[in-house]
Amino acid sequence: MRRRLSHQDSRALPSCDSSPEASPCGRAPHPCCFCWCCCCSCSCLAMKDRDKGVCNSRRTSNVSTLGSLQRTDESGRLSVSEVSSWALSFSALLESPAGRAVFMEFLRSEHSDENMLFWQACEGLKAETRRAAVAERAKQIYLDYISILSPKEVSIDATVRETINSNMAAPTAHIFDDAQAQIYALMHRDSYPRFLNSPLYQSLLQSLGPAVPAGDS
Repeated sequence: MRRRLSHQDSRALPSCDSSPEASPCGRAPHPCCFCWCCCCSCSCLAMKDRDKGVCNSRRTSNVSTLGSLQRTDESGRLSVSEVSSWALSFSALLESPAGRAVFMEFLRSEHSDENMLFWQACEGLKAETRRAAVAERAKQIYLDYISILSPKEVSIDATVRETINSNMAAPTAHIFDDAQAQIYALMHRDSYPRFLNSPLYQSLLQSLGPAVPAGDS
């Protein structure tokens, strides 16, 4: 869950003063302006350039992901039938290592990759058998995804959160099961349908060739 600025926080942010006082471009100097003449229009241009850079970065990342998966296909480990199967069920997507990778890339573009990271961390915890390692990994997962102080905090209900807090004194490998189920449901309900319709998934599917109908070999 990404945190957003509250209304009170937004009032604390500097705003550009449009009163013309001894400025080469007719505007008062202000820290939010980045050019030498303190012209706020320049800072707006800079912000637009920055946003374009973010978009270009995401586009480059998507292209890199597609290229990597296509190279996997050339080596015989990924097929159009497997990629097509990701649309059959959410569980089929998560059971595929390549599916998890491309779904993670999609979640990054939506700023919600912490959901997948948390789900995977819980799967790793449940596979752990050593008691000391369970306690250590559970603590790290709590700090990374459950603590309200974490920038990667996932969205779970208050009852589940309180139960986890109560059990952290002696955590087990299944301490986050209820939270993991909620995050799974959230991804299944919200992110998965958008993923199937996303340019990232559609481009990958088209690049591999015609889809293979279910049941055909």
